[in-house]
Amino acid sequence: MASVRRGDDEFFAIVKWVVFALIEAEEYGITQANVDQMKAESKDPVVQRILGTSEDSGKLLGLDKDWAYRAIKAVGNYGEIFERNVGPKSALKLPRGANNLWNHGGFMYAPPIR
Repeated sequence: MASVRRGDDEFFAIVKWVVFALIEAEEYGITQANVDQMKAESKDPVVQRILGTSEDSGKLLGLDKDWAYRAIKAVGNYGEIFERNVGPKSALKLPRGANNLWNHGGFMYAPPIR
């Protein structure tokens, strides 16, 4: 989990939910490459919630409804970030192991974006 300065609870909530959104994006197949198409075409209510086309999940965080869409568009989902920075496409070439999604044998799980 990411770290923030002590006492900055609002920023901590934002950072925590962005990480959750990136994990959930991987679980639902939303990638940096397909995020625009998924936002425009997906009928899946979970994908619509993540990408801000059905509900304004950012309001409680003090953000707009496109907050998760912009994060995914900028850096990709959790798996893409892992792969690029410490995984197979990096100099470290670390396996996902416990950092894989819960439904792929790892421990990564995010509460639903709501």
